[in-house]
Amino acid sequence: MSEATSRPLNRGDAKTLALASLGGALEFYDFIIYVFFAGVVGKLFFPADMPEWLEQLNTFGIFAAGYLARPLGGIIMAHFGDKTGRKRMFTLSIFLMALPTLLIGAMPTFASIGYAAPVLLLVMRLCQGAAIGGEAPGAWVFVAEHVSVKRVGLACGLLTGGLTGGILLGSLMSTAINSIYAPEEVMAFGWRIPFLVGGVFGVIAMYLRRYLEETPVFEEMRKRQSLVSRLPLGQMLRGHTPAVLVGMLATWTLTAGIVVVILSTPVLMQRLHHIPPVTTLIGSVCATITLTIGVVGTGMLLDRFNMLKVVTLGSIGLIASTYWLYIGTASNPAMLIPAYTVAGLFVGIINFVPVQLVRSFPSSVRFTGVSFTYNVAYAIFGGITPLAMQFMLKANPLGPAHYVAITTVIGVVATVLHGVLHRSKPTGHFEAHPEVA
Repeated sequence: MSEATSRPLNRGDAKTLALASLGGALEFYDFIIYVFFAGVVGKLFFPADMPEWLEQLNTFGIFAAGYLARPLGGIIMAHFGDKTGRKRMFTLSIFLMALPTLLIGAMPTFASIGYAAPVLLLVMRLCQGAAIGGEAPGAWVFVAEHVSVKRVGLACGLLTGGLTGGILLGSLMSTAINSIYAPEEVMAFGWRIPFLVGGVFGVIAMYLRRYLEETPVFEEMRKRQSLVSRLPLGQMLRGHTPAVLVGMLATWTLTAGIVVVILSTPVLMQRLHHIPPVTTLIGSVCATITLTIGVVGTGMLLDRFNMLKVVTLGSIGLIASTYWLYIGTASNPAMLIPAYTVAGLFVGIINFVPVQLVRSFPSSVRFTGVSFTYNVAYAIFGGITPLAMQFMLKANPLGPAHYVAITTVIGVVATVLHGVLHRSKPTGHFEAHPEVA
């Protein structure tokens, strides 16, 4: 298996990583942009006389529906990804994201078509959720199977950096729209621009993905006629349930880092310490930039050093920087931006999760294993995390930091278990499996 070498990245690898990361950034932008304009969407797609609390509940309920669709969409796409090819599903996922995003930007509101408007919005969000369920796992598998063994961490880091870059693009777009247009103009037409732009660029990214080649690993399996013949999900669960459980524990760490530190901290800082929204937005942008750098840096370290050492040291940094963020800002609000910037960098340790996942399953069911593990865990812990964080926050203002610390320790434990399962020290080598060796 050629991927078992330690060759440097070549021009083909660079093209693959660039196109995959760009598509991932645009697809994640399409999924997350709804959050930044949820308030406007709620007012336009529901009755004007609806109580504000019910309007917000419906608006974010539709957003949550996208997350609920992730596991099902991811499992279906992974099924065909293991049986017919990674590239096809990799391209399909961005199409399923770009088209609904474009349609949301062009959709009539409640004033024009009544209750059909929120129903159509729900359908679009379900499609987006199904797409994002296949995108991240499919992309991690795709890039990991293209590069050499010693570059899997970097490949996953660049791809994860693209996904986090999508959050940054959404934040910058929201800032630009609200700076250029007055509130009434945003309500009238400005809110449509981010969706239309995202849809158009998604279609362009889909077209560019046509120039990607199928992974050498899948081509080798097809050549040897060793593709999985039975239901990939069933075969994966029968033979790799321990790996699924360990991968879910690792994904809990990723969920906490993103949901608590990156997405929730701006609102929490406004509420806890009355910091102006513009300041928290600047801090969020800085943290997202350093997060993008951090996941790439983590990937490079995972390629070179023992995985358990990298995860342990990175976890110590994440715990310490998160406490600094919440304690330092409480004592001096001016500390928010520098502390948030450092915390964002250490959240980059979450890149150990996709590296562990792609190394946990044989190539015949790798797409299914990664997709099922990641999406089911994210659906569970993505729902638990906000509730647990709010519960802990009532008892202690440092509740969010405590939650991140607990889940980060769980990530270290998952790394130890990952090494035990593979009967070796947890170095994280992406070894060839029998069917493609």
